[in-house]
Amino acid sequence: MPSSTTPRSAQWFAAEGRNGFIHRSWMRNQGFADDVFDGRPVIGIANSWSELTPCNAHLRELAEAVKRGVWEAGGLPLEFPTMSLGEPLMRPTTMLFRNLMAMEVEETIRANPLDGVVLLSGCDKTTPAQLMGAASVGLPTVMLTGGPMLNGKFRGADLGSGTDVWRFHEEARAGRMSGAELAEAESCMSRSRGHCMTMGTASTMACLAEALGMQLTGAAAIPAVDARRFALAQATGRRAVGLVNEDLRPAAILTRAAFENAIRVNAALGGSTNAVVHLLALAGRLGVPLSLDDFDTLARDVPVLVDLMPSGRFLMEDFAYAGGLPAVLRELGDLLRTDVPTVTGRTIGENVDGAPRWNDEVIRTRDAPFRPAGSGTVVLRGSLCPRGAVLKISAASPRLLRHRGRALVFDRVEDYVAVCEDPDLPVDESTVLVVRNAGPRGYPGFPEVGNMPMPRVLLEAGIDDMVRISDARMSGTGYGTCVLHTAPEAAIGGPLALVRTGDWISLDAGARRLDLEVGEDELARRRAEWTPPPPAATRGWVRLYLDHVQQADEGADLDFLTGGSGDAVGRHSH
Repeated sequence: MPSSTTPRSAQWFAAEGRNGFIHRSWMRNQGFADDVFDGRPVIGIANSWSELTPCNAHLRELAEAVKRGVWEAGGLPLEFPTMSLGEPLMRPTTMLFRNLMAMEVEETIRANPLDGVVLLSGCDKTTPAQLMGAASVGLPTVMLTGGPMLNGKFRGADLGSGTDVWRFHEEARAGRMSGAELAEAESCMSRSRGHCMTMGTASTMACLAEALGMQLTGAAAIPAVDARRFALAQATGRRAVGLVNEDLRPAAILTRAAFENAIRVNAALGGSTNAVVHLLALAGRLGVPLSLDDFDTLARDVPVLVDLMPSGRFLMEDFAYAGGLPAVLRELGDLLRTDVPTVTGRTIGENVDGAPRWNDEVIRTRDAPFRPAGSGTVVLRGSLCPRGAVLKISAASPRLLRHRGRALVFDRVEDYVAVCEDPDLPVDESTVLVVRNAGPRGYPGFPEVGNMPMPRVLLEAGIDDMVRISDARMSGTGYGTCVLHTAPEAAIGGPLALVRTGDWISLDAGARRLDLEVGEDELARRRAEWTPPPPAATRGWVRLYLDHVQQADEGADLDFLTGGSGDAVGRHSH
């Protein structure tokens, strides 16, 4: 904010008469000195700490380091809590509450005497929710994610959170891993503070926040317990004051070019399919034109450079030591728009100029990539998904990327889970497993159930993957030939609602096609017989969500939250 501009917080703290007396006097019960109300920038620290969100449970300590930086730079730090979304514990799914958290962040920022904001996030949905809320207000903002856990260690090998959960669970179901071994692995996987250390959604969104220009350079990959993360937190606090002094706001950073960069970076990372719905929703908050098809067209010529689980071998700790995201950004070079501004005050190209790469196995070169161009998330179209579906090529089985098989259909994921152990389940390796009513409105909340467990009968036969199709999402740590986000979803009458067991379905990832081989006359007859499922709720947040949530191809935000509202202060109540 230029020095000639009155700070926004002055409307509270510089007010005369009764209102100013109220604002200042109540703040003094915290022991603030007189001069903290002298017009210096007030920096809000939006903290998603919660012991119910294990990934974010260390953020109170990180906030203290941010405060040091704010004080150093001449600002006044004021920490406040935000809603927290813990992926391992919340039911039915944290995605049901992403938009609620974004609303809460937005309204808390707007309603309070803040000039700038530091966002402290970590677990999957906390990062996009905070970015969405802050972008809708538009105050100068910088994010700091909490960092990944250290690598899990089990019997001399590294363990990856999430990814090895799915793998070990299938091994145990197939009888190749004992209960004692599973219990031992459980205690070895999450051995430090931080979010998932695989390239799951938490790590993906941390990297994309940096790629978008909303985190300081190198912030995404440093482990949560590394002292350098606390030094980075202090630097973030200092930089927050600088952003206010310069009046550098999210709208100047989160441009179409920045989103193009983020899509390309996600492809280079082998990042989570969840990045699609989060980037679409964030772009919608800013009025930036972004479509589902952009995720395919912009990523087609981008190779996967990073050898990380679930697509590869290594973990985020290895990635950090190899050079982290700056090394990837530098290697991508002319595939990125390097002239876009960032919260550092410099362009993204300037931020990573000269960034080293210390390990050529973890971070590959464009000339010798981990996977060839087009191996990231692709967008499918066809009669089964007229508004699109997504498939992560790097996590799929090559033999299944072109496949034709008969459908085995379940209306709810619970219905499938109840029978997946049945030795007489009518499946073989060619079967296409379809689970529906798990989209934004159908579940409700768009859960991460798209990587359904394999049928036991196939696992025991040595078959570890099959084509699975749903209107659900998949954990970023998950893997398999899983077609996700099928739109329109079944709950609103999309073609997925009309599939019947025995129908032929064809997938051709190379041609970007997903088709239901049923004639139009038969589909019309089925459509006439179809009735929508009853609403999941008639009151409260879930009712509001059901009435207004958008489809997956639009980002699954609420329709009345697209576009920002600015930082205008409402009418004073005193």
